[in-house]
Amino acid sequence: MQRLKQLIRDVPDFPVPGVMFRDITPLLADADGLAMTIARLADPWRQGPRPDAIAGIESRGFILGAALARELGIGFVPIRKPGKLPAQTLAIDYALEYGHDRLEIHADAVGPGQRVVLVDDVLATGGTLDAARQLLAETGCELLGASLLIEIGALGGRQRWPAQLPLHVLINYGY
Repeated sequence: MQRLKQLIRDVPDFPVPGVMFRDITPLLADADGLAMTIARLADPWRQGPRPDAIAGIESRGFILGAALARELGIGFVPIRKPGKLPAQTLAIDYALEYGHDRLEIHADAVGPGQRVVLVDDVLATGGTLDAARQLLAETGCELLGASLLIEIGALGGRQRWPAQLPLHVLINYGY
């Protein structure tokens, strides 16, 4: 994991003063680093109940999620910001640290009996991941767990994730 961590750039005071942004674009630009990331994100889902689909949260969850779906030979389902999906959607509003947001998924993207893994790049306060989890619950699918590249542990997002669901993280900051 040290190799992957070296490919993540720290950007102080972005997007606001006092925030240390973990920029994954250098990791994405490194072919070996990206391949290692996807292989490691896939490892927990190669055994046991295999997922039928990966659900990725906009926007960097799309990058990791689509590659992970390809790695596992399964489909990809986008969870998007409002107004981006053309067919009937399910939606959830959720609170952010400084405001509100909304996530949407096609109503027919996944359904009962389908096993899904949720993917995103960063777990910080947990609001977006929790909202995506709730949105997937509305579809009736079976959520197997989540895989994330980075966790900012000091922000406590893991506490919002149900203890009975696996939460796989490759790199932890802030412990």
